[in-house]
Amino acid sequence: MMKVLGVIPSRFASTRFPGKPLVDIMGKSMIQRVYDQVSLAESLDDIIVATDDQRIFDHVQDFGGMVMMTSSNHHTGTDRCNEVSEKLSGFDLVINIQGDEPIIDAAQIDLVIKCFKNPKCQIATLVKPIDKIDLLHDLSKIKAVLDTNGKALYFSRQAIPVQKTDPLNWLSGHQYWQHIGIYAYRTDVLKSIAKLEPSSLELAESLEQLRWLENGFEIYTSVTQHDSISVDIPEDLTRVEQIIRSSKS
Repeated sequence: MMKVLGVIPSRFASTRFPGKPLVDIMGKSMIQRVYDQVSLAESLDDIIVATDDQRIFDHVQDFGGMVMMTSSNHHTGTDRCNEVSEKLSGFDLVINIQGDEPIIDAAQIDLVIKCFKNPKCQIATLVKPIDKIDLLHDLSKIKAVLDTNGKALYFSRQAIPVQKTDPLNWLSGHQYWQHIGIYAYRTDVLKSIAKLEPSSLELAESLEQLRWLENGFEIYTSVTQHDSISVDIPEDLTRVEQIIRSSKS
């Protein structure tokens, strides 16, 4: 059996929503809601919040969660996960879980881990079928291009492949995939990709996973029907609260 560590990177600084990990969402902070949801995943052996902020560190300890103080110099959640992985030995897989998705579905964590039943799997993530044309052409939503075995060929903010027909009809001519931003890595692979310098494709699209592909690493995918909802700006809280209320009714 593989031993799996779930890591929730959490930073206080945010350009559009400073301090959002500690914002109150119907009586609980966002980071506590993420932690509680992740705790429902059956395949995780341990969960830890990785932060560079003392306020978040103290808060996680207060609600009984595991937390580690990490460097403030990390540029990505992957780098923060790698620091945790190097300090906590004995894990075969590390799952990078977004700290701004307070209603994350724990089943998605279990789903991405199933990719590693294939011994060739180095990195895994999730994709969701795109069924709305506005979503397809939304540059804030990341699209994935897959091969016939479900491995990622490319990720882009653009709708690719481009078809010669009217863009409003593209969904009828090809299956497009939305990328869901959860990653799982074998610990040795995580250590290797954390040493890579930013690549030209990554810089062009502002997508870290392109660095891994450009350096020859393979990313396997599983298909989910559940969308992720991240809190990027204060206005996103209204939608999250509505979903939480409806789930309780």
